[in-house]
Amino acid sequence: MHDPLGSVAALTAIFYVTCVITVVTGATALITVPVMILFGIPVRTAFAINMVTLTFLSTGGTLPFWGTREIDWRRVPGLVGLTLVGSVAGALLVFVVPAKVLPAVIPFAMLTVLCFLIVQPRAGIVSGPVSPGRIRVGYGLALLLGVYGGFLSGGYVTMMIAVCIFCFGYPFLRAMVMTRVMNMASSFISMCIFAWNGAIDWPLALMLGAAAFAGGFTGSRIASRVPERLLRGIFVSAVVGLAVKSLIYDVPWR
Repeated sequence: MHDPLGSVAALTAIFYVTCVITVVTGATALITVPVMILFGIPVRTAFAINMVTLTFLSTGGTLPFWGTREIDWRRVPGLVGLTLVGSVAGALLVFVVPAKVLPAVIPFAMLTVLCFLIVQPRAGIVSGPVSPGRIRVGYGLALLLGVYGGFLSGGYVTMMIAVCIFCFGYPFLRAMVMTRVMNMASSFISMCIFAWNGAIDWPLALMLGAAAFAGGFTGSRIASRVPERLLRGIFVSAVVGLAVKSLIYDVPWR
């Protein structure tokens, strides 16, 4: 970074605005990681800082709902436990797998989510009963997405929100909050692994983390006042944007 102070100020502003929006839609890392690389931060350091900021973002995004019915405490232990196991595996993959391998799944995952939302127009607006088989699938997907979340996390929240809606029958706001609880655990354990390997630039990570926390808190407060139907519309728009972006930039044949 040629102008450290100006670059840090610009990054802080970008992180805050991004986190206000993406606390609801997910896909924070698909914006913040490329921006950090654009500002001259090495790729692996950007991945590491990203996990610190996501931990702060998810903490700030969860706090407004702590103690409310939006957190399904019956399923928190199982979902968080599976997420932690997957996240450890995913974070360790960063040190042995080329950085462009897992992001290649994003366009196909986004298209799958989009098809589900089109086929189920009321999904996420009202809650409904789900079968035991669907719940078991939800736990399995939580483990698999934990691996991806520990590796990169770009699009993890978006995909996990869809899983919570389809497999657990949650309305959108509850799905968002539950996903943030899992993402907080996933990002934290990944952050610890990056820290153990000395990959984190702590002064920059903490500054950007503070911006992410403030953005997550602000975004969640706004989301709590928005009708479920509008939240679903915002989410669908984000999925469409991610699918188009991923098909252009992340497809394997590129």
